[in-house]
Amino acid sequence: MGAEQPPHADLTNERLVERCREGVDEAAFAELVRRYRGSVFRLAVSILGQEFAPEAEDVAQDVMVRMHRALGSFRGEAKFGSWIYRVSFNHALNVKARIRYRAPHVSDEALATTPSSDRSPEDQLQDARRKRAVHDCIAELPEVYQSALRLHYWLGASMSDIGAMLDAPENTVKSLRKSFKISVYVLAV
Repeated sequence: MGAEQPPHADLTNERLVERCREGVDEAAFAELVRRYRGSVFRLAVSILGQEFAPEAEDVAQDVMVRMHRALGSFRGEAKFGSWIYRVSFNHALNVKARIRYRAPHVSDEALATTPSSDRSPEDQLQDARRKRAVHDCIAELPEVYQSALRLHYWLGASMSDIGAMLDAPENTVKSLRKSFKISVYVLAV
């Protein structure tokens, strides 16, 4: 026996939105949350950075609440997925502006279990410089490109998933990745 599908799993996003707007179908909203919460969280992490995962979780929660409130005014001019990702992207940028000067969350346990490096000081310095060069290169890019790179390299998202999240053609995302690789290579040489 296979796992039972959640209610409304077979409905399109448009139909789920209609059912939510009718105001009598909370299961339709639950299905939208099930479909998008993980992607919204990953997009927020790509903007805020992995060290700010708790804030990314807050962004995902806030976006779900905003989605519920705004479904009545959703006009359907854009695809629902594109709309929710744009709301998520903008909210994550606002949170990033507020937290940029705060230290990231690192638990005492994580600090205690972090192994010391057996590498030489010169190797450590070289690694630190390389990481700094990559981060500096990324920081020069527009925020949407930064998110695309983080989604791909740090979170393992596919080019088509990134294109959907950022409402950009897949080939544009691929071209960006290639340009980034060339930039990093030039900086490293």
